[in-house]
Amino acid sequence: MSITLAQEYKIVSGTTPVTTNGAVNGDWISLKNAISVTIIAKLTQAVGHATVLSVNQATVVAGSDTKALAKVVPIWSNADTSANDTNTLQTRAVSFTVAADVTNKVVMFKVLPADLDVENSFDCISLGSSASSQITNFIDVTYVIETNYPADVPPTAITD
Repeated sequence: MSITLAQEYKIVSGTTPVTTNGAVNGDWISLKNAISVTIIAKLTQAVGHATVLSVNQATVVAGSDTKALAKVVPIWSNADTSANDTNTLQTRAVSFTVAADVTNKVVMFKVLPADLDVENSFDCISLGSSASSQITNFIDVTYVIETNYPADVPPTAITD
């Protein structure tokens, strides 16, 4: 029997679709049992805005003692998912600013536990977005965690 997606990857909702009228901070997840995590941000922009997406790190999933990610990570984006399904590798960075146009977009960050400040016990991450001041613009964040321990029920990522 082969290992399935559900056994090898833990899929965790970082946000439900929520307006970016104000800044958005996704739920925090722990990378203690992770090989890597791909953060997927889907944006619906009914009004063009250069929304900034940033990966933050913390020492606990409660999100206290936080700071921005310091190591640059791979980022892919699709600036118009209505027109194509091409994800383009961007310059490695700790944040990404989408174009200020009216489209549906996808942005993905690939983060390894070693990208965090592990020397100071940082092992949790969250994706945040800047405020667009547009009630009709939305973001939906999903974390796809490649787990160290494939199983029928992979270990939780939402507790310390």
